[in-house]
Amino acid sequence: MKHRVAAASLLSAILAATAGAADRPQIQPVRASQPPSIDGRLDDAIWQAAEPLPETDWLTYNPLNGDHIQQRTEVRVAYDDRYLYFAFRCIDPEPAKVRGTLSRRDNVWNDDWVGLSLDSVGNGQQSYDLFVNPLGVQGDILNTPSAGENSAPDFVWDSGGSRTEQGYETEIRVPLTTVRFVSGTDVKMNVLFWRRVSRLGMSVSWPDVPAGRSFMERQATMVLHDLKRPLTLEVIPSATYSRQETRATERSFGPATSDPEFGGSVKYGVTSSSTVEGTINPDFSQVESDAFQVSVNQRFPLFFSEKRPFFMEGLGTFELAGVGGDAVMRTAVHTRRIVDPFWGFKSTGSQGKLGFAVLASGDDAPGRQLDDGLNPFLGDRKEFYIVRPQYSLGPSSYVGAIATDTEFGAGHNRVAGADFAMKKGDHRVAANFITTRTDATDGLTSKDGVGANGYYEYATKPFVLIQQVEHYDTGFQMDTAFQNQVGITQGWTYAGYALYPDAKKTPWLKRINPFVFLRYGNDRIQEGKPWLALAGVRFNTLRQGFFRLDVMRGEDAWVGQTFPTSQVRVMAEAQLARWLYFNTRAQWGRGVFYDPVNPYSGNERSYFAELGLQPTPRFNQSVTYDRVEFDRYSTGERVYTVNVLNTKTTFQVDRRLSARLLVQWDSSASVILTDFLASWELLPGTVAYAGYGSLIERQEWDGLDVQRQTGAYQTSQRGFFFKASYVHRF
Repeated sequence: MKHRVAAASLLSAILAATAGAADRPQIQPVRASQPPSIDGRLDDAIWQAAEPLPETDWLTYNPLNGDHIQQRTEVRVAYDDRYLYFAFRCIDPEPAKVRGTLSRRDNVWNDDWVGLSLDSVGNGQQSYDLFVNPLGVQGDILNTPSAGENSAPDFVWDSGGSRTEQGYETEIRVPLTTVRFVSGTDVKMNVLFWRRVSRLGMSVSWPDVPAGRSFMERQATMVLHDLKRPLTLEVIPSATYSRQETRATERSFGPATSDPEFGGSVKYGVTSSSTVEGTINPDFSQVESDAFQVSVNQRFPLFFSEKRPFFMEGLGTFELAGVGGDAVMRTAVHTRRIVDPFWGFKSTGSQGKLGFAVLASGDDAPGRQLDDGLNPFLGDRKEFYIVRPQYSLGPSSYVGAIATDTEFGAGHNRVAGADFAMKKGDHRVAANFITTRTDATDGLTSKDGVGANGYYEYATKPFVLIQQVEHYDTGFQMDTAFQNQVGITQGWTYAGYALYPDAKKTPWLKRINPFVFLRYGNDRIQEGKPWLALAGVRFNTLRQGFFRLDVMRGEDAWVGQTFPTSQVRVMAEAQLARWLYFNTRAQWGRGVFYDPVNPYSGNERSYFAELGLQPTPRFNQSVTYDRVEFDRYSTGERVYTVNVLNTKTTFQVDRRLSARLLVQWDSSASVILTDFLASWELLPGTVAYAGYGSLIERQEWDGLDVQRQTGAYQTSQRGFFFKASYVHRF
């Protein structure tokens, strides 16, 4: 009887999650007989014929929810056999205060912008989020219920923008080959429109998004008639040339080494809603350098985002429910674990409510590593295989599975798991279960482990409650994942309440959010029971202003010992003017020196500051500075001081051509990195880059060899690279 009740409850939840689709607003786009020119001016014939969306309210969703703003937005939609077209007229009572900068793609977030969230399949499991600033500069995000927002993918689409006496106007053209959908007589896609007013720090949308709801739950239904997805077949040949020199003596460099490489990839649309893609010797030269981070005395490994195009597209579809955020597992598939791929294969798509993703690659890096001069698998490749199916239960709700396998030498790592996410009203539940089997590369030892995660969220306009529990065996290993710990069982709770001051009395203060965070666990590897209690308050103001103060106390376990921890933290950021942005934080308290043999307690202080200057729409200068100090608690002696400085200077000639200079300094390693890049990007895949970089280190020559981190700074390595690729679409 209990099983019948549980099954009935689950069925009711599924039906409730899928209900509401009939309640969505409907949009009937106009079929264009002649395509508009995408120049950011709404003077084309189609925009005179197309009626704007119904004059209904655009309501705020961040940081306030359900409020009105003075700015008005008109949206028109059209389509033909090859493209979707969207036009926005953004009216502002103070048009001179609209902020728009000329920058590279995905650097529009501090500007005014307008855009859309498009679920082209209509199953509530993935949306293409496209943004345009007043000058037509693009930003795009892939949004999935499991991974959330991922700004790494770059889609192929066109945009234009122009300022007007009333504000600004923008146009978006989306090729039907860019998005997935099922061809048919009546094609239904879901869409939501949004707008950001930078100086107010306010975002609005149509349809509105009440607190606790997701964008995909609230999208309107867009009906397109007699639409067939065009054939998708593209070939991307690429070429890279690099030349490097390494200092051989105090006064000279050794002979230069050059490395020309050629590669290519092919993408083919097998059906209107699924594609396959393969690559051989892909061009993975690192165009964007990873910013220096403080790497001294880190309890957990540093995370660096994926930046390689082949892996970025569709990356969110591999994510599991319940990971990320404050969870031990940050991501189940971190493709930077594939260091130097020689080949790759990927397939993604959907059939009705069933979606799938497959990724395979061969990595040369493990076969090149030398451990004390010995590697019995020298020259071998490590192979990665990942399969991910998902079945949609409604917007932001699904059941899924994952299977991964890595093979190297005589060993392997095999993983199987399942996950579940359900969004119903103000409630969200997510869970996953993973089992692993690992054989060592020599084939002599093996281990097994399981991992599990449960997540619950209740979110309304004033109140948010989140609870999570997670467990990982000591024998758990997932080669594809980025994970901080194993051998840990813990749970945490977050509770926050939002207060909205009277706008007439304090128009500059938009929201006050007190909160608490509690965590308790059992660390079986470090032999302790770490815990943490944190209380704080956040303030949201005009000009995207943000201020946070929190206080923390707890205990941390390390190599069989338990250490007290405490922290006071202050954060603040704001867009003070159209040309000036700042972000800063400071924290101080008791910390741990994580020595694997002789750890000890200490007083730790850290300071961070970021300044962004943009005196003209084309020029941008940003500077970030990190400083960390650690003193031994028992004696007060200074253990270390680390300073990290990152500067980035960008000049944008136009939307396609730019020049960028990075200078980075890390005092702990006594190194300076310089990196100059000139780039031309017609569209994702058709690009040309030329760059020069150098590594400058403190070093001193003793007549025979070099001693590092002493003496004067001197260039130890320098190099030049050129990269070009071209997308040809059939």
